[in-house]
Amino acid sequence: MDRKSFIKTSVLAISGFYFLQSELFHAAERRNNQIVENNDVPIVIIGSGYGGAVSALRLCEAGKKVVLLEMGLNWEKAGIPFSNLLKPGKSSAWLKNKSIAPFMNIFSLTPFTGTLDRLDFDHIKIWVGRGVGGGSLVNGGMAVTPKESYFREVFPDLDAEKFYNYYFPLVQEELKVNVIDEQFLKDCPYYKFTRVGEAEAHKAGFKTIRVPNVYDFKYMEKEFRNEVPRSALNTEVIYGNNHGKNSLDKTYLRKALETGNLEILDLHRVQTIQLNDDKSYTLNVRQTDTSGVMIADKVFHCKKLILSAGTMGTLQLLLQSHAENGFPINEKIGKNWGNNGNFMTGRNWVKPLSGGTGAKQSTIPVGGIDNWDDPEHPFFTEIAPLPMGMDVATSLYLLINRVDKKGEVAYHKASQSLTLNWDESNTAKMRENAQYFIRKMNKANGGTRSHLLFNNGFGADICYHPLGGCVLGEATNEYGKLKDHENLYVLDGSLIPGTIGVNPFVTITAIAEYCIENLIKQKEFA
Repeated sequence: MDRKSFIKTSVLAISGFYFLQSELFHAAERRNNQIVENNDVPIVIIGSGYGGAVSALRLCEAGKKVVLLEMGLNWEKAGIPFSNLLKPGKSSAWLKNKSIAPFMNIFSLTPFTGTLDRLDFDHIKIWVGRGVGGGSLVNGGMAVTPKESYFREVFPDLDAEKFYNYYFPLVQEELKVNVIDEQFLKDCPYYKFTRVGEAEAHKAGFKTIRVPNVYDFKYMEKEFRNEVPRSALNTEVIYGNNHGKNSLDKTYLRKALETGNLEILDLHRVQTIQLNDDKSYTLNVRQTDTSGVMIADKVFHCKKLILSAGTMGTLQLLLQSHAENGFPINEKIGKNWGNNGNFMTGRNWVKPLSGGTGAKQSTIPVGGIDNWDDPEHPFFTEIAPLPMGMDVATSLYLLINRVDKKGEVAYHKASQSLTLNWDESNTAKMRENAQYFIRKMNKANGGTRSHLLFNNGFGADICYHPLGGCVLGEATNEYGKLKDHENLYVLDGSLIPGTIGVNPFVTITAIAEYCIENLIKQKEFA
């Protein structure tokens, strides 16, 4: 096939799916030893999570043509349903032979490019989302704004007043954040775990707060009345929600696509990046099918590049490219990494004689315990659901703590994988806070530390919120432009130095809004 006929080809039938060739550009592609070149390339964004989605929308609104490369599947386009927690199917895990949720991994799977992936290190396991929408597909949707005092501490050089008066309200509107109706919460049997958790926290002397969410609570009320298909009330969340949840594919990305300026290429994983003499970038990209088998190796050229592959994905690209082809990176890349203070724990024998925490549980958390102002034991705790299809008289909690001792991410060339300098010393204070919390709860209410869920009663190795490694104002300038580069920008959770004190996606989104707004004003993408 010659160059002209290849470019005119518009549709490829691959593994039962049809992938549209880009209308915005054609990458150099190696297929059957043929190469097609066209260097007139628009802006490329790697990753479709919060930072990538924000960047795509604002650039498209500014009239820029944008191509977004996503290693996961475009679930809405593919039409494949998400799995629930109790019956995980092929869509549940990323190329695994077995389900990988934090609990109940007894299900065998056929490897498929599913929604949930887990990165295993010596002392910590990190769960990440895969697909168009990134982590928004698999998180609990808790849209929490950080304490202003802690935000100022973490980001002393940012204008906190503008963030709390403008950027945080902006992203709450764009993400469709809402709050559960209190009467519905009081009456709904699926929220007994929240009511029990809050009452026991009050009895132990803790303060609770209502937590907003991106799940549409009006939809939830309808699903409770069986007027619409169930999702949160059908144990759907960690493998994706089929209904009700306003993930990024339904908010920022949908609006960006409606401009006509965005094209999303799914199942395209960037392997390495090269810096060219003219300050542009060459991306080595592998396209796969849904079983992970390579379809084609491609080479993309772009003038402007935005890395929004998530904390671990962005660090992998930068560190691996540096090790394998001498890609220049700042000395602070990989530094100031943290788990956002994630520490999972639980209690057993919670009200076992009065119905426990409920046999039916919504997967969408709406309650939290705010102990952040305690000078000795500062933490925020999510009152988490545990929908196991039966009452197990167990309360589950995700503590979010300060991260006083940060970790460091590096790259091991021989194994072609990241390494993480992180051990029990990094989580020692978090464990102390968890012990304090559980003891105080049990003393006031009864119960035992949960050995049902954790071997030692604690889950120090569970991480949902990896942050840092490419910190704003350290490895980048004040707007996310990578130091030592003219045309490379980082806009994702790696900008946050390891901790923000609450579930981080609202903060990631707000920082991305701040950065891209200023980058556009400075005509970085002119």
